[in-house]
Amino acid sequence: MFDSGVGGLTVVKEVMRQLPREKIIYFGDTARSPYGPRSAEEVRLFTRQIVDYLIQYEPKMIVIACNTATAVALEELRAYVSIPVVGVIHPGARAALSATDTGYIGVIGTDGTIKSGAYEQALKRLNPHVEVISRACPNFVPLVEKGLFRSDESWRIVSDSLDPLRNVPIDTLILGCTHYPFLTEPIKQVMGSSVQLINSAEETAREISTILHDKGQLAHNDVVPVHQFFCSGDPDIFQQIARSWLGEQIHAVPVVWQMPQII
Repeated sequence: MFDSGVGGLTVVKEVMRQLPREKIIYFGDTARSPYGPRSAEEVRLFTRQIVDYLIQYEPKMIVIACNTATAVALEELRAYVSIPVVGVIHPGARAALSATDTGYIGVIGTDGTIKSGAYEQALKRLNPHVEVISRACPNFVPLVEKGLFRSDESWRIVSDSLDPLRNVPIDTLILGCTHYPFLTEPIKQVMGSSVQLINSAEETAREISTILHDKGQLAHNDVVPVHQFFCSGDPDIFQQIARSWLGEQIHAVPVVWQMPQII
């Protein structure tokens, strides 16, 4: 499982809850986060490099726990490896369509995810009559990556970023970046109780479970798995955020490599 940084830990937490016997190997590309402002070519290069690193552990599946990387690289990675590759966009879209009563769905995400139109396309494929209102919130990821998601600053930034959505008639809001569930409380307060927030982690974990079950690959032993965490940036900050979010004493191993160059 990988993400541009710590955001994918929201998916890790849900997979650990639903599939407690499965071992997770997680890579957070914290040195190059955020992916949202980067070009599609950069994101594709980075994701290919991360997958090349993770394949050495012989995983049963690759989970792109990053909306920007899912939007840009999902199909390419599915063609690149021989194991299943799961993204977070379609599971989130399905969950939103199940939750909405009015058919008006909001999507917030990084610049890259919103510009790609990936959520609108996924939603429209499932229900062409749904109305989708999208907004980029580029200031959210840096807050989370710095561990400031519980700070007064985070409440101010969330309020300013979501202010244009307050008067839009949505009843469901997709948190279209795996970093955003760290900011659930301020987002809830700004949007109000009439708007249901969709965190794609739950639906993604269910999709992982279904695929592994269908392939006869679900872990059945009673041994508690020892998860592994890697990051390309500061391991101390990563560990602090991961331990706070997951409630476990994880150890992050820093990975230093040659950054691929755009030619």
